[in-house]
Amino acid sequence: MKKSLCLLLAAGSLWTNMTWAASPEEVRVAYSGGSQVLMLAKADGSLDKALNSKVKWVQFASGADALSYFASNAIDIANFGSSPATAGIVRKLPVEIIGVSGVIASYERLIGKDGIATINDIEGKRVAYPPNSTAQYALEAAISVNKLDRSKITLLPLRPAEMVAAWKRGDIDAGYVWAPFAQELESSGGHQVFATKDLQKDGYLIYNNYVVRKAFAEQYPETVSAFLRVHQEKVDEFRKDPERAAAIVAKEVGAPVTTAANTLGGLEYPTLTEQGTAAWLGNGTQTTDSGIGKALSKTSSFLAGIGEIRKRDIPANWDTAINSEYIRKAAVATQ
Repeated sequence: MKKSLCLLLAAGSLWTNMTWAASPEEVRVAYSGGSQVLMLAKADGSLDKALNSKVKWVQFASGADALSYFASNAIDIANFGSSPATAGIVRKLPVEIIGVSGVIASYERLIGKDGIATINDIEGKRVAYPPNSTAQYALEAAISVNKLDRSKITLLPLRPAEMVAAWKRGDIDAGYVWAPFAQELESSGGHQVFATKDLQKDGYLIYNNYVVRKAFAEQYPETVSAFLRVHQEKVDEFRKDPERAAAIVAKEVGAPVTTAANTLGGLEYPTLTEQGTAAWLGNGTQTTDSGIGKALSKTSSFLAGIGEIRKRDIPANWDTAINSEYIRKAAVATQ
């Protein structure tokens, strides 16, 4: 009888731990203030329901901030750019890439004042960019592929809000940034000169990705897969009715509907199934040679070249930096 009671107590304890592990009490999700499909899940509370957890939304201004939050163990999952994510991985933050939230097309772009008609015209000009961001990566790539003389360009690292203020003061001639700041520059006398999608023909894959703390993912794998399923649901919702989705997102982030529509439409969205292939995160056996693996190699080389990271810190492979397990499970669950 005593032995049976002990077994029952042990089983009960195990069940309690399993239940707890399957559904955390709180999930801390970090996001930028811009428009993104994930905001549809924030607006209707569907992420909380899908995760069976309270979602704490943590807003940040740039990818560098997201890295700081991860370093201080203040967030669990974040949506931010591939460039700062690469930097964080090289610096050995205990995080991994679990999905692509959107490939940057026209969402990030170079806005110029009169006299700057093409990318070549930025020589001799003052050009601002958010440091440690995909916008910086795209700007530097554009300078390289178009064979511009970098020494003739005054490059100024400014946070997006600081960039807008500098633009209005007349301190800069152009800025490479994302919405809604790009629209602010455009509404203050600027025009689009170059967009990140223009780099795709030159082999540059620049994207926003979902990054997770490894310890969190290992403890709550079903939560991570459920998170990715919600992402796909909201992508589908946006595709079904872009105008309605833009209106909801605009209200959630406090932006004009036209800005939200421009931003959401300025990203390309690979499906969960596509992301579990060699073209994206890989199927678990060819991680380093996957599309994202190759993008990490290219991005890390760029970051080392501009002094953001040390070349000797770049890992030999990306097998521990990319984990397609969660997105492949999420894809199966949505079929």
